[in-house]
Amino acid sequence: MLEILLTVAVLVLVIVLLIMQRKLPAHTAQVLEQQHRAMLVDLHDGLNKQGDRLIAAQTDQSERLRLAVAEELRVTRDALHVLRNEMLTKTLEKLAEQGRADQELIQNSFRNATQHLAGSVEALAKSVDGRLEQISGKVSERLDEGFKKTNETFVSVMSRLATIDEAQKKIDGLTTNMVSLQELLGDKRSRGAFGEVQLEGLVRNIMPPQSYAMQYTLPNNSRADCVLMLPEPTGMVAVDAKFPLENYHRMFDAALAESDKALARRQFKADIKKHVDDISSKYIIPGVTSDGAVMFVPAEAVFAEIHAHHPDVIDYAMQRRVWVVSPTTLMAVLNTARAVMKDVETRKQVHIIQDELGKLGKDFNRFEERMSDLAKHIGQANKDVEQIHISSRKITDRFAKIERVDLEHPAVLTDAGNEPNLSDE
Repeated sequence: MLEILLTVAVLVLVIVLLIMQRKLPAHTAQVLEQQHRAMLVDLHDGLNKQGDRLIAAQTDQSERLRLAVAEELRVTRDALHVLRNEMLTKTLEKLAEQGRADQELIQNSFRNATQHLAGSVEALAKSVDGRLEQISGKVSERLDEGFKKTNETFVSVMSRLATIDEAQKKIDGLTTNMVSLQELLGDKRSRGAFGEVQLEGLVRNIMPPQSYAMQYTLPNNSRADCVLMLPEPTGMVAVDAKFPLENYHRMFDAALAESDKALARRQFKADIKKHVDDISSKYIIPGVTSDGAVMFVPAEAVFAEIHAHHPDVIDYAMQRRVWVVSPTTLMAVLNTARAVMKDVETRKQVHIIQDELGKLGKDFNRFEERMSDLAKHIGQANKDVEQIHISSRKITDRFAKIERVDLEHPAVLTDAGNEPNLSDE
């Protein structure tokens, strides 16, 4: 302000001096100029002194204002310190009470969960032990029955083989004193009886008693030498013994001419086809028997002759769904049928075991669901504990920030006049 007044005065004097120079003589103007300069010097000195006095007054006033502000800040800081201590004490007490309550609640939850889990595990263990004992008992019983039946069958087979060996020895011993097989089987009825006896011996030695029937009458009043009761989808298979021996011997009779041998060969094939037609028409009944039947040829030599030199007869039999077998091949067929029946029985036992295992699997699924629910509860409790820890850590960090606040910094006091918010994070 003083500098502005001084500048204005100087300008006014300069203007006056210029005007007087134009109107007054040179000497008078010079005198006035000197007087004016002296006045300007006095005015400058006065202005300087006035400025010094103003600066001193302003400095004194600023010092008094600073002391007053410092005193006010000290009082405010002391009050805030007391208020902070009171807030800290109350907050810590509330947090301690809440922490004790939460800890007691968590401990009770864990105790209840542990007791529930122990009870569930114990009940499941008892249930599993009971199921396993039942399954083990049933499996052991089935295995014992299977082993018993197998041993009985094996003993029966061995005894029958021993009987066959004894009979074979007797037959070998009597061959020198008996007529030849050709003379013995010269009659058709004798050959039929021989084939039926051989068929029954083979079937009886291999198949279980409930799986076959000898001289079985079918619904069409045809009587089969034997029927095999096989599992579905095979069903009932008829077996009939045929022994085309007369023309077979004529085919190899050295006393006959070649034309007679050729005629015997044609008649031999015709006899076999006739047997095939009879078996196909009598022993294959749709909906009752299987879709095929078996023709049993008791002599291996006759069977070999048919397969080796008459493949058209075999093809014809296959078209009529008749299978030609010999004693050796019939044994293979019967052993296969017995294996199939044994496999079916085994599968029935497997189904029982599978049912028990399915029940056990359901129990384990329920156990898994309960364990999953328990794991969820434990996980939720763990999550709550972690949330409590996070909240406690945030409150502790906030108190640390409050303790580190410097009240002498204006930025802390001029935060829009609001107190710090403890829930910012």
